[in-house]
Order: sequence, then structure tokens, then C-alpha cells
Amino acid sequence: MSSPSEEPAWKQRAVERSTKAAKLRAEQRVQRFLDAAQAILTKKGTTDFTVQEVVDRSRQSLRSFYQHFNGKHELLLALFEDAMRRAADQIRAAAAGHKDPMTRLKIAVQLLFELSRPDPTAQRPLFTDFAPQLLISHPAEVKIAHAPLMTLLTELMTELESTKKLRAGVTPRVAALTMQTVMFVAQSGGAADEETAHPITADEIWDFCAKGFAK
Repeated sequence: MSSPSEEPAWKQRAVERSTKAAKLRAEQRVQRFLDAAQAILTKKGTTDFTVQEVVDRSRQSLRSFYQHFNGKHELLLALFEDAMRRAADQIRAAAAGHKDPMTRLKIAVQLLFELSRPDPTAQRPLFTDFAPQLLISHPAEVKIAHAPLMTLLTELMTELESTKKLRAGVTPRVAALTMQTVMFVAQSGGAADEETAHPITADEIWDFCAKGFAK
């Protein structure tokens, strides 16, 4: 029997339904802001836009925007985190098509390198403009955004460890070093060799990283 102080079951159900409906509406409003911002990024090829432009394109109110984001920085951060999550999903799917743990890790490292490289045919201001600034001003936020990639690389290295092909003592710290090395070299333009004037390839970045953790 319910005690006198407990809410009636019907009221609990009504509140729960109301809360779920409000949460769904909020998620839909947030997504409309994100979609609008992404469309502007794609059209302009730069992060140089205003909150009002996002609001106008989403056909929502400025008040609604600030109910969900504290400003443009948080909006860009949401887009960046979403891009990192999609990249991790793409890499995971590509690696899953191979049985050998070493091959899976190789595919992941090489694809991360290719996805992180500047693409002259595709304007990606979140990576070329926003990410470098974010790394300097908000390193903790970068760490959070990179979490899906870190989780994936750590999982793949843990799988490889069971095959005895991984050096002893490999930890998530090594996964972090691998991820940062791959992304830095890729985003710096492939670090062309002065003698050959040829940029570093995905095969070369794999060979370099593998020497650090593989037996």
C-alpha cells in the first residue's frame, strides 16, 4: 500500500509523459539549430557567421537558442563533438570488416589519418578553423570531443594485446599518443619531406606508430 506522502500512480505517469514530451521537443529544437549551423558552415566554408544567422535559418527564436546554448562557441563545440563521433563510427565500421586485430588497428590508424587530412575539395572549417583554436583555449573540451576515438583505439589495442603482438605495458595513454600523433601529422599537411617534396602517406604513419606499440 502506498504511504500518504507518495504521489498517486496516475500523477507519476502523467508527469513522466509530460517530461518525455518536453525532452523530445527540446531535442528537436536543438537539432534544428545544429542543422542550420551545419548548412551555413557548408555554404560559407568558414565559422565566420553569427548566432542570428543560425536562428533565422532554423526559423526559431533567439530566446530559444539561448535556452539550449550559451553562445556560438558551445554550438560549434556541439558540431565538432558530433563530427568526432561520426568519424569514430565510420572507422569502427571499416575496421570491423577484418578479423585480424593487427589489421583492424592498422585500418583504424590509416583511416583516421585520411579523415584528418586537409581536403582542398572539401571545406571543413570545424577542423581547419575551430579545432586548432579549441586545442589552445579549451584543451579539456577537445579531450571530451576526442573520447569516441580514444575509446575505439583503446579497444583495438586491447584486442591486439590478447594476440601477444603488443608490447607489454601498453595503456590508454599509448592510444592517446597514437591518436594525437596521427591527427597532428595529418592536419599539418602531411609534413612533406624537404628532399622528396612528397607528403607523408597513411602507410608511413602506420609504420611509424606501429613501431611504438607492436612487437
